[in-house]
Formats: sequence, structure tokens, C-alpha cells
Amino acid sequence: MSYSAPVKDIAFVLNNVIGLANLAKLDGYEDATPDLVEAILDESARFTEDVLAPLNWSGDQQGSKWQDGEVSTPDGWKAAYSQFVESGWGSLSFPTDFGGQGLPLTVAAAVQEMWHSANMAFGLCPLLTQGAVDAIEHHASEEQKQFFLPKMVEGSWTGTMNLTEPQAGSDLAAVRTKAEPSGDHYLIKGQKIYITYGEHDLTENIIHMVLARLPDAPEGVKGISLFIVPKFLINDDGSLGQRNDLTCVSIEHKLGIHASPTCVMSYGDNAGAVGYLLGEANHGLAYMFTMMNQARHAVGVEGYGIAERAYQKAVAYARDRKQGKTLLGKSPDDQGIINHPDVRRILMTMRSTIEAMRGLGLECAAAFDQAKRHQDEQVREKMRRRGELLTPLVKGWSTEMGVELCSLGVQVHGGMGFIEETGAAQFLRDARITPIYEGTTAIQANDLIGRKTARDGGKGMGELLDDMRSVLDELKQSDHLDFKAISKRLEPAIASAENATQWLLGQNDATLPSATSVEFLMMQGRLAGGWMMARSALAALKLKQEDGSDDAYLDAKIMLARYYSERMLPLVESAEVIITEGAESTIALDAAQL
Repeated sequence: MSYSAPVKDIAFVLNNVIGLANLAKLDGYEDATPDLVEAILDESARFTEDVLAPLNWSGDQQGSKWQDGEVSTPDGWKAAYSQFVESGWGSLSFPTDFGGQGLPLTVAAAVQEMWHSANMAFGLCPLLTQGAVDAIEHHASEEQKQFFLPKMVEGSWTGTMNLTEPQAGSDLAAVRTKAEPSGDHYLIKGQKIYITYGEHDLTENIIHMVLARLPDAPEGVKGISLFIVPKFLINDDGSLGQRNDLTCVSIEHKLGIHASPTCVMSYGDNAGAVGYLLGEANHGLAYMFTMMNQARHAVGVEGYGIAERAYQKAVAYARDRKQGKTLLGKSPDDQGIINHPDVRRILMTMRSTIEAMRGLGLECAAAFDQAKRHQDEQVREKMRRRGELLTPLVKGWSTEMGVELCSLGVQVHGGMGFIEETGAAQFLRDARITPIYEGTTAIQANDLIGRKTARDGGKGMGELLDDMRSVLDELKQSDHLDFKAISKRLEPAIASAENATQWLLGQNDATLPSATSVEFLMMQGRLAGGWMMARSALAALKLKQEDGSDDAYLDAKIMLARYYSERMLPLVESAEVIITEGAESTIALDAAQL
């Protein structure tokens, strides 16, 4: 079975849970009507199902190839990318001033899920371009914007992030790449590793965003600057000139995403690679986070996008595979393993968690859209806090759960899941990078407990928990038995999250909170997912009151919310114990004792 885009599920969240109609009322987003967005989702489904999904397996098997500094992508990649550009898929949320379509990030995120479900290795290329475009849009000079953005928004040039160096993984304070002033530009010298699509044959030019240090830069992260370094220099008339002094010296041999070239890039082996300072000197860390925050949300979308593909393959296999007499099969012919209770558990876990993650990912995007466009300054500020708070949850929780769900997809296949030819293993291999990309889960967790919670005294977290309590109150007003079951688990989960947050805020230093920060992130992610599922159930019940409603579909939404609440929210309660009581033992042993 190939990929079938879950258009109905995505549209349900957008229209009935997130409130797409409200986003369309914001200044500049008037075109994002439900009818237009439905047409976009339908067309995206056709493209991802017919063009990207068929290349996923063959791309994994063939992989990208490196020879003499050049990288060739798998068969079919160039034609697919050309169609991607011609259809304008990469420009959905980019500014219209530079050729973009100016749609909300929420709509773009919904489409991006389909890219990563269909073919994650392909989707990584436009993902990185988006981050580079955001950095240039927000921090470059007007001349630089006009010079680089039209082609990047169009997709005929792609972008990269060049942060990591061999001696400096996530510790950007250790960056050594140098930038020497030379007239109206700089000469860049140094090496970067793990550069996704740092070299490829899909476009005529690649625009690298490179962190480097000026000669007089202060030590540490305060001395980092960000530079625009094109693969080919650009003439004044916009035509391409000579190749810049940069080379892809190798590509990595990886566990997964074989079709996506992960490059080692060398800058300035000769005179130096020509680069242009972005914004002000020594402000590169702040500019980098413009790219990074966008990419972190996008990687979270990858997490549930690839889990959706794993679920679709698992449920199709479970319907067809017959193994033993089932307890739930209603006839001798109805003996697929989907009728074993534990297989149902796995599939319900996969589907409900995917729906929770999808809801949270779109909720986070919608918060950023409101922060950007809402006319009320106080609402904009609250939504900025909300989007920033939810970003580490979307990135950290969704990617960790994406790996777990892809592993469950292998489990449904039994021994056949361990065989590459079934395809289930590829999803697990590909998903495994996502908790590492753009900052590991621990980095997301420390960002959550520090910048996003402790720094504002828990204000953003308090606002989120208050909104959850409002949903809880709405649930309690209903006599619906499933709603009673949901509220029974949501109420103590909110209380546990509140207790854990207060414990965190009561610590004098970061040592103990850091020891259980990942549990804190996973707790808050699971709870936020439960919040989204409760809202989904409420929306489904409301739709059931309308004439011609699809009751079977809506009843499934309500039961998925109940399942999630009863199976996932108790983990929030148990996490409170781990967070508040398990920190000291975590750091009790000396390194030599481990």
C-alpha cells in the first residue's frame, strides 16, 4: 500500500478545532477561506500521493551519491522537484512581496505533513529553504532581500543552515569558522558538518547560511555572526557567475533518509568563500534562532507525518494478515490480526497519538499566525508566548512519539516488519533522526524549563493550563459518558502538570530540573495532546447535531479522544512523581561509577 493523504482528518482539525475561519479574518490572511484551503489540501494530496510517495522506497534504496564534490540525487528526484516548484508548493506561507502566496503558516504546516508522510527525505530540502528564507526576510538588508529571496521563494534556489562543526556539535560557542573582511564582502574559511542538502543537483544555486567569527569577535556565542554564502556568485543582473570557493568533501552514510544528502562542507580551501554579512556583526545567534525555531516546528511536523505513514501501512497489513483465531473477529472470514485486542491497542495508540500531535502542531502554527497578524497587541503578545511555549513540545514530544509509533508499526508486522522489503523498517530508520535534528530532545526540554517557563515565572505555562481548564469545564457540562471518562483523566493530569511546574519554579538552580527536564517536556506534550483531543471530541459532538453528519466518523473522533485520555493521560500523573522525586538519584553517581 502506498500513501493516502488524510485530507478529511486534517480539514477536521483546521475547520473545527483550530478555527481556520478565524484565521481568515486576520489582516492579510483573507484568502485563506475553508474552500480555498480544502482545494489546496486536495491538490497537495494528489501531488504527494502520485509524485512523492512512489519515490520514497526507491530513493531509500538508491540514495544520493557523491563523486568529486558533486552530489546526484536518486532517479526521479529532479523531475519531482521541478514539479514541486512549478506548482508553488514551497511558497505557500512566504511573503507576496517576493513571490510567495502569503497564506498562514497553519495552512503550510498542514501541507508539509503530507510531504513528510509521503517522502521525508524529499521534504527536507524545502524545509531547510524555508528556514533560510525566514532569516533573510527578517534580518537582511533590502538589497539582500531583493537579491536572494525571489529565487528562493520560487524554489529555483534552495537554502541550507550551516551551524555544526566537527568540534562543536550543539555547542555553538565552540564555532571556529572565520570570516575576514574583504571590501563589500567577507571571505569565509572553515568546515561544517551535517549540512542537509548542502550539495545536490536539483537547482542551479544553493544559498548557504553560515555561522562564522569575525577577527575581532568576542569569545563564545556573543561573537558569532551569520553570513549568506551562495554556491555560485551572483552577477549584478541576477545571472550566475563563477563558482564560490566552497566544496562538498563527502556525504554521510546514515541509518536512514538515504536519499537526503547530509554533507560535509568546506569553505575557503583557496582564497576564501565570498559571504555577505546578514544584519549586524556578532548577532548571528539571534538570527540563527529565526531559522531554528521555524525548523524545530517543521521537524515536529516530520515526527507525526512519518508516523501517519507508518500507521497507514500497519493498519492495512493488520486487515490482511491472518494469524491465529481472533477474539474480536465476527466470522471465520473475519480473522485478520486487526481483530486481536493487543493489535487494536497498538493501532489505537498510533492513531490517537498522531491525531493529538497533528492538533498540537497546527495549534502552534495558528498561535504564530495570530501573533503576526492579530490587531490586538495583547492577543499578539499572548499568542507569541503560546507559540514559543508549544514549539519545544511540538518538536520534542512529536519526534520522540514519532519514533515510538514507527517502532509500533514494525511490531504490527511481526517478523515481516524486520524485513526491509515490507517497507515498515524504513519509516523507523528515517524517523530516528528527528529527535536529534535542530537540537536534541534534552535541548528542547531545557529550553522549555528555562526560556519558556522559568524566565517568565511560568506566565505562558499558566495561561496554557488555564485554557485547558476551560476545556475541562466544557466537558463537565455534558452528560455524555465518553466526556465524563475524558474529564476524569484530564482533570488530575492538569493538576499534576501544575504541581510539576510549581516544583520547577521553586528550584534555586537548574541542576535538579535539568535532570528530569525531558520527563517534564514529555508530560507537557502528552497533556497538550490530551487538550487537543478533548477539543476534537467537543467539536465532533457539535457536528453530530447537524443534518447529514457523518456519525460513524465523528463517533470515532470521540472514542479516540477517550482512548487517548485513558491510556496516555495517566502517564502525565506518573510523570509528576518522576519529576519531583527522581531528580536527585539521576545525578547521584559520579561519572566514574557509571
